[in-house]
Amino acid sequence: MRPARALIDLDALRHNYRLARALCGGHGGGGRALAVVKADAYGHGAVRCAAALEAEADGFAVACIEEALALREAGIRAPILLLEGFFEAGELALIVEHGLWTVVHAPWQVEALERTPLPRPVDVWLKLDSGMHRVGIDAADYRDAWQRLRALPHVGAIVKMSHFARADEPDCARTGEQLANFAAATAGLPGESSLCNSPALLGWPQARAEWARPGLMLYGVSPFAQAHPAAAALRPVMTLESKVIAVRELPAGEPVGYGARFVTERPTRVGVVAMGYADGYPQYAVNGTPVAIDGRPGRLVGRVSMDMLTVDLSEHPQAGVGSAVELWGRQVPAAEVVARSQTSAYRLLCAVKRVSLRHVD
Repeated sequence: MRPARALIDLDALRHNYRLARALCGGHGGGGRALAVVKADAYGHGAVRCAAALEAEADGFAVACIEEALALREAGIRAPILLLEGFFEAGELALIVEHGLWTVVHAPWQVEALERTPLPRPVDVWLKLDSGMHRVGIDAADYRDAWQRLRALPHVGAIVKMSHFARADEPDCARTGEQLANFAAATAGLPGESSLCNSPALLGWPQARAEWARPGLMLYGVSPFAQAHPAAAALRPVMTLESKVIAVRELPAGEPVGYGARFVTERPTRVGVVAMGYADGYPQYAVNGTPVAIDGRPGRLVGRVSMDMLTVDLSEHPQAGVGSAVELWGRQVPAAEVVARSQTSAYRLLCAVKRVSLRHVD
């Protein structure tokens, strides 16, 4: 079968979750962390990742009810938060039936809860728009929304939450401004809070509260563009790899691949690898993007095709058909691929498809 595959290190996943949880709750710890497994756990396989974490995770977070029900059908019983909430009032019955938690981020959702009696209380995470201006209750309306929900017998706990827009920029003042907006809008309202995504949890200790929502860091990739000491302990979870399926011996002056983006400057051995942008490898990775060939440093040459890419084997005389090529993972940090590919770490991981996933525990 085609040799392209992604190895998923479940022990590294647990290590990264433990690191995230240790950071929760401020300097003294004691907080809790929802493992974010939306988008098929950022391409890592949500069911297997959730199963690997369930014994110690405080709960999980997904984008929508379809993702939550897939986890429930697989036997995951831990709390699950719907980050986008419900899309119509009819979903509330399913939310109660399956014991889900829901974000409430819009006035119509507050009204839907007021109009819909439920057989059991549902826990709500009431989201404030503290300055990202994507979804969330406006600051002027937040206290009223909280009080209306608190008055409903079928609403259980209310967690106050918001989301940062620029926490991955350590020197940007916007995160501090959003934190101040949250403090002002929620002053005097009882209950727990949740503010931190991965970059906020790692880089903004003053934002840590009772609940955190780590996502990218669980998968061992730093959310910061530059090296950051708090992210140094993360372990990569995914190793994307394939094999050389053909070798070409080319003289100097020969183009390789579409558009002749790479032209040999000397006699060159070129290895063709069964991996392309249809598998999730970035189409616009530049010449010289690092790879590992049989465990040794190597480089990409030529434009990435839908199903294949090419690497320079000139410094790898023992390499040939069947040689292992790591595209990112333990030997090639995903961040180095991101830096050369006009993409982000989030998109890099979520784009992985077609390759087989092998979960290693």
